[in-house]
Amino acid sequence: MMYKELLSAVAIALTFIAFYPYIRSIQKGETKPHVFSWVIWGSVTFVVFLAQLADRGGAGAWPIGVSGIITIYVAVLAYMKKSDITITRTDWLFFITAMTSLPLWYLTSDPLWAVVILTTVDLFGFVPTFRKAYASPFEEKLTFFVLMAVRNFIAIMALANYSLTTVLFPALTAIACLVFVVMVSYRRSLNK
Repeated sequence: MMYKELLSAVAIALTFIAFYPYIRSIQKGETKPHVFSWVIWGSVTFVVFLAQLADRGGAGAWPIGVSGIITIYVAVLAYMKKSDITITRTDWLFFITAMTSLPLWYLTSDPLWAVVILTTVDLFGFVPTFRKAYASPFEEKLTFFVLMAVRNFIAIMALANYSLTTVLFPALTAIACLVFVVMVSYRRSLNK
């Protein structure tokens, strides 16, 4: 197996390792994710995967695609388990903005603009989860977010083509995951 494909396989394995306990904790009612954040993340992640493929991202794009599919599953599971289903007007704004990336990509024939919009929306999609975790810091599994950050950095190393289109999304979402971990850890330390 070639180096990039091996890195991609490691990143995909980390995706499953990260999601499995997170999904189990949702099933047990221990974790109550914000449903609409996960809908936004799943939609965005899968479209970014398609953009990475269009820009010759190669094997490094596959962990993002796998993550997109699993993320949609998490949204469905969270909804079925009666997790946080509050949807604000701002949440709808982010979702609609994410969906505008597709016609923009089509009109410009450049996946970069879709990735810029989607990355922005993905980061704003984190807002409901940040808000919820700030108020209830013990309802999120931090290991998941740490593994997702590591996974994204490995996925970047596995990319066949390094461009803003292929690197922007995994880099900024990894950073957002790390910021989230720091914020939740700090909030937990205050509530002990």
